[in-house]
This record gives sequence, C-alpha cells and structure tokens, in this order.
Amino acid sequence: MDFNVKKLASDAGVFFTRAVQYTEEKLGQAEKTELDAHLENLIARADCTKNWTEKIFRQTEVLLQPNPSARIEEFFYEKLDRKIPSRTTNAELLGQYMQDAAKEFGPGTPYGSTLITVGEFQKRLGGAEREFLHTSAINFLTPLRNFLEGDWKTISKERRLLENRRLDLDVCKARLKKAKSAEAKAAAAPDFQETRPRNYVLSASASALWSEEVDKAEHELRVAQTEFDRQAEVTRLLLEGISSTHVNHLRCLHEFVEAQAAYYIQCHKHMQDLQKELSWFPNAFAVNASTSGVSTGPSPLSTATLPGASSPSRPTNPSNALESSTLKIEEVKPPATGTRKAKVLYDYDAADTSELSLLSDELITVYTVPGMDPDWLIGERGNQKGKVPVTYLELLS
Repeated sequence: MDFNVKKLASDAGVFFTRAVQYTEEKLGQAEKTELDAHLENLIARADCTKNWTEKIFRQTEVLLQPNPSARIEEFFYEKLDRKIPSRTTNAELLGQYMQDAAKEFGPGTPYGSTLITVGEFQKRLGGAEREFLHTSAINFLTPLRNFLEGDWKTISKERRLLENRRLDLDVCKARLKKAKSAEAKAAAAPDFQETRPRNYVLSASASALWSEEVDKAEHELRVAQTEFDRQAEVTRLLLEGISSTHVNHLRCLHEFVEAQAAYYIQCHKHMQDLQKELSWFPNAFAVNASTSGVSTGPSPLSTATLPGASSPSRPTNPSNALESSTLKIEEVKPPATGTRKAKVLYDYDAADTSELSLLSDELITVYTVPGMDPDWLIGERGNQKGKVPVTYLELLS
C-alpha cells in the first residue's frame, strides 16, 4: 500500500502540537480562545436537546416493547437493513390459547362459549396494539432515531473540527508570541566592543532570522484565524437548526399522542362490546352456583363491577310458593361449608323484613340454601341476617 510519508508525518506533528496545547490549557499554562456567548448558548442547547431526546427515545422503546431481547433483535434487523418479522402480541396469544382451550372444554358449554368470545376480543385488542406499535414506530421513534444517528452525528463532527481549529489557532498565537519575544531579545543593543566584533554580526543575523520567523508566524495565525472563523460559522448554522428539529419533533409528538388516543379508544370500544356479549354472565353463573351449592359473584367484566356503571336493577322478589312457605329467615342456619365473604358494590334498601339492607363497600358473609331463587343469597352482618341480591355483590373468597 502506497503511503504518503510526508502527509503522515505532518498529521502526526499537528496532532502532537494540539495535544500539547490542550494539556497546557488544562494545566493553566496556556491561553485559550473562548467562543462567543451566542455560540456557547447554542452548544449548551444542542447538548440538552440531544440528552433529553435520547432519554425519550429509549423510554419510548421500552414502552412499546418491554422485552429487552426483542428490542435487541429489532436493533440487529435494523442495522442489517432487513425487515423486522411480524411478532404476535401477548393479547393475540392469550386469545388463541382461550379459543384452543374452548375446543377442549366444549364450545357448547357456558365456559367454552365464553372462552371463545373473550378470546376473539383479545385478538382484536392485540390487533389494535399491533397497529399502534407500527404507527408509533414510524411517526415518533423513526424521527428521533434519525436525529440521533444523523443530524447529531453531523453536528458532533463539526464541533470536533471546530475544537481542532481552535487548538490550531491557539498554537499559532503561542508561536507568534514566542517569536516576538525572541525577536525583541535579538534586537536588543548588541555589544560594539572592538575586541568582540563577531558578536555584532551574530546578533544582527539572529535578529533577521527572528524577524522572518515572526512574519511566518503572523501569516500562519491569519490562516488559522480564517479557518477558525469559517468553521465557527458552519457550526453555528448547524446548531441554529436545532430550532427546526424541535418543531419537527413537536409534530411527531402530536402524531404519537393521536395514535395513542386512537388505540385506547379502540380498546375501550372492544371492551364495551365484550361487556354486552357477556351481559348474560351473572345470571347464568348464579344458576350454576345454585346447582353446585357454592355461591359466587358476578364476573369482573359485568357492568356491576365496572367504575362508572350504574347499579343493577332490583331483582324480582321470589314468589315461589314452596320458598315462601318453607324459607323463614330467622330459622335459616349457615351451612357447615360453603360460606363466603362478599364485598357490597352498591347501596341496597331492603324491601321487607326478609331482606338485608346493604351499604356500598362493606363486607358481609353470604351463603345459599336449598330452595332459594338463584338471584339471591343469604347475607349475614353481625346479628343481622336477610336475603341479598347476587348482582349487588362481589364475592371475595
């Protein structure tokens, strides 16, 4: 390989003089050219922008993809300029498991048919999540990444070049200062003694040499100053472009918020539709409970347990002749097994002496007895006892 030895030696010499100048500046043994206040402010603002953009970018990545292994895999695909393979979301996987389980349990059973319904809506939620991730990656993550890997690298390169030009300028200033000091010493009054005529000749020759050295140093200083000023202007223009970067990132932030809002609205709609599909669930569950002898509460997906939902309508008081003739509240005894704790979801006023009034958020003990309407349970609170509606309760254990 053909090397340019002169250029290599020249570059090595420049690097060494810069290193010496930088070290002397750090030790306080050399003067340093300070940048103007406007440029310093632009540099500080750019550093602040870079640091916070990097933090926002990294945390957004974590938000969109919490799995670090998956993020590393996507990083390698991007570096290799290959398409990232489609990945099943957790909600989609859960939905598939539910539907597979329904096939095993029997799609005609209440549990199996419910699994099929919930699984389908989980897949819809997963699809909405996939769309949100895709949109956010394009509209928000990509512009931030382009700034960090493109614009900022260009700015950093020009700033390093500016620092080198400043070091070169300060080296030239120091060299000129030394040359002028040496010229002044050489131009000092020479020794005119007749016994030493050679000293005068040497002094005059040295003065001429140092004068040439001063001229050379002044020329190098002018060149270095010109290059420094030109590089400072280039760097300033790039740093002033940070303002347009903020405007671009502001637009991307709005798009990210819009995508996030659309995603949550879509999820909310899917859940509302699922609630409507499962509106039969509490009554069907109560029927199953009455046949098994174990009482239980409504599903968390029922409207009775969701924040902001209105209290359920008052169930019809049982009028079964058998029940009314055989069930006397004061004679009812709790079973040896099958009692449970329940949390009251809504206030309830007893319609007659056979019912127990309820207050929201209180805890009571409930159980069922043979012959009771499946929409009702026996509730106990201290020495008080009475029938309570199932739809007003959330069973805890």
